Amino acid sequence: MVALQGTRPFVSGYRPEFGYGPLQSSKLVFARFSVGNNAVKNLGLCRGGDVRLRSSRIIIKAMEESATFLTKDCSVISGKDLQMMLGNEKSTNIVWHKSSVDKIDRQELLQQKGCVIWITGLSGSGKSTLACALSRCLHSRGKLTYILDGDNVRHGLNRDLGFKAEDRAENIRRIGEVAKLFADAGVICIASLISPYRKDRDGCRALLPDGDFIEVFMDMPLQVCEARDPKGLYKFARAGKIKGFTGIDDPYEPPLNCEIVLKQKGDNCASPCNMAETVIRYLEEKGYLRA
Repeated sequence: MVALQGTRPFVSGYRPEFGYGPLQSSKLVFARFSVGNNAVKNLGLCRGGDVRLRSSRIIIKAMEESATFLTKDCSVISGKDLQMMLGNEKSTNIVWHKSSVDKIDRQELLQQKGCVIWITGLSGSGKSTLACALSRCLHSRGKLTYILDGDNVRHGLNRDLGFKAEDRAENIRRIGEVAKLFADAGVICIASLISPYRKDRDGCRALLPDGDFIEVFMDMPLQVCEARDPKGLYKFARAGKIKGFTGIDDPYEPPLNCEIVLKQKGDNCASPCNMAETVIRYLEEKGYLRA
């Protein structure tokens, strides 16, 4: 028997090895269910600490004021904590704690002003290429930047999100909040992602002080982006293997009042370095490269 005891609820994903049953609501709850060897391994149970292996059954002692329950989808977790995890409950009884070091102090240290450069456009329009070139150019000038790449963020923070409209909205919201923190830290944050819906981009703009959200629109024709197709996604979308792909069967809403528009002129497209310099000139003019 494996006994776990602590002041925090035990959480695991449901696996077929587990048996499950109803639990009574109380402050102190025991959850019993069968566990095979694979389940013990998957749960990360090991020797030492408060965990003792005794047989092929588990007793979980969860000290919680709210009821603890067991379901196929969430195994053992308190109802209150589950709601918070799923975002169904707003945070209450919280107060913002002001730091003794503020944004101005951090900007003076870095000799730059924190802001968010939000690069938006179709897949294949050159967003990530510009982001990397811009970061490199600013780094060479002694400026601190950080790139929030749409694909990269989906490997971690947003790995639980798909590409439905509501998931895309939440993806943008989370990245906007993270970008806001970087800007508050005095960092020049470069967010590079399709962000197809105008409302979602405007929501991120609203998070920041006026002027600190710099929207860069990679205004490249669809046929150019599709011809590039660096990830082969347009080919899959045209073949019907990808549904809801921006520009093919899902809309892209271009910005109406963005700060910078980078266009392809005729058959010639400016180099990434030249496009980066366009953005840097804007930053210089607006005073973001000095404290």
